Amino acid sequence: LCSNNNPYASFGATLARDEEQNLWSTPHDVTHTEADDDRVLYNMIVVRNQLDKDSEEWQKLNYDIYTLRQTRKEVRSRWKHILEDLGFQKEADSLLSVTKLSIISDSQNMSKARDILLKLSEETNIFPTSWELSERYLFVVDRLIALDAAEEFFRVASAAYPKRP
Repeated sequence: LCSNNNPYASFGATLARDEEQNLWSTPHDVTHTEADDDRVLYNMIVVRNQLDKDSEEWQKLNYDIYTLRQTRKEVRSRWKHILEDLGFQKEADSLLSVTKLSIISDSQNMSKARDILLKLSEETNIFPTSWELSERYLFVVDRLIALDAAEEFFRVASAAYPKRP
C-alpha cells in the first residue's frame, strides 16, 4: 500500500497514521487537511526521519515538530474553550473537525469568514503572533456564520484573549 522509499506516497491516504506521521496532535487523527501548514509539518517529519537520531539536526527538527504540534493543540484548545463558553459543549469537537472532505457551507460566506478570521488574528491573541492563518479555521468560522454565532465568537475571543501591545 505504501512504500517507505517515497515519503509522499501515503500523503492524503486514508490509512491510519502512527504518531510519527500524525499531522496534528493525537495518534490516528483524521481531522487534518492537506493545507500548506500540514505539508510543512509533514515535510519536517520526513526530513527528520531521514536523519541520524543522535545528530544535532535531528534533535532540532524533533523539537520544532513538537513545538508546532503543541502550538496547534493550544490554538485548538482556545477555540474549543470559546465554543464551549458559547454553549456548544457537545458540538465543539465536531465544529472544529475539518477534513479534506469539508466544504464551505455557502460560497457567499467565504469573504465574511476570511474577514472574521483576519479580525480574530489582528485583534485577539487566539493565535500566537508567529501563527500563519490556517485554512482549517476558515471552515470553522464558516460554520459559525451558518449558526449565526460568528460575531458572538469574536466578542468572547476578544474578552478571553485580548490583544496585548
